[in-house]
Amino acid sequence: VSDDLVIVSILRAGNGMLDGLLKMLPFSRVGHIGIYRDKFIGNTVEYYFRLPEKVKGKKILLADPLIATGNTAVAAIDRLKEYAVGDIRFVSILASPEGVSNLRKHHPDVEIFTLSLERELTEKGYILPGLGDAGDRLYGTKV
Repeated sequence: VSDDLVIVSILRAGNGMLDGLLKMLPFSRVGHIGIYRDKFIGNTVEYYFRLPEKVKGKKILLADPLIATGNTAVAAIDRLKEYAVGDIRFVSILASPEGVSNLRKHHPDVEIFTLSLERELTEKGYILPGLGDAGDRLYGTKV
């Protein structure tokens, strides 16, 4: 691992991984992308985007604990590529086969690292068996 790495957290849930990643990679700079899947419009909505200065060509470690449909991951990667960043690696805890397939379809150059590939998605786009909404679990909220 080089010391020229930017960890980008997909808000909110990605922040739950941030402290651990920074303990392993303390030399990293940090960026944030606030993006979520809106169930009413059936698309992703970006509400915050902040990267460190001079990210062109820099390696990116994109963190979000879940890859469910993959739409949020795809949208976040689309935005990062607008800044001509270098290699992107996606780090998650759980992923669905559908989400991984969607991410690979849109960004075959992005490596995916996950701890577990789960069974499938529910009709609402949650991972089965999964754990529900990671941000809600992490912060004790329910929408």
